Amino acid sequence: MLKTHAKYTLGQVVRHRKHPFRGVIFDVDPEFSNTEEWYDAIPPESRPSKEQPFYHLLAENDQSYYVAYVSEQNLVLDDTGEPVDHPDLGDLFGEFRDGRYPLEFQLN
Repeated sequence: MLKTHAKYTLGQVVRHRKHPFRGVIFDVDPEFSNTEEWYDAIPPESRPSKEQPFYHLLAENDQSYYVAYVSEQNLVLDDTGEPVDHPDLGDLFGEFRDGRYPLEFQLN
């Protein structure tokens, strides 16, 4: 039985430890759950362990918005207190409050 505990939760604003982007967590995998091609594209010296939580982020940098898939070891809490401007935030979350986004979506 898998006994992984995620350090971060849905709606938290985080940033990448090494690369200049930040984002809002919208899903968590208890361990790596992407393709082998994606994993093999990471330089061997930078590849994170697959046996840790991986987070799906609505991410942004200075040039664009996108979805990122990041290992827990490469994330830190964003301490700027600033909201994220990703255009898809409103599909899943309410207004930015107290440094996070509350999960608010409707099922059809």
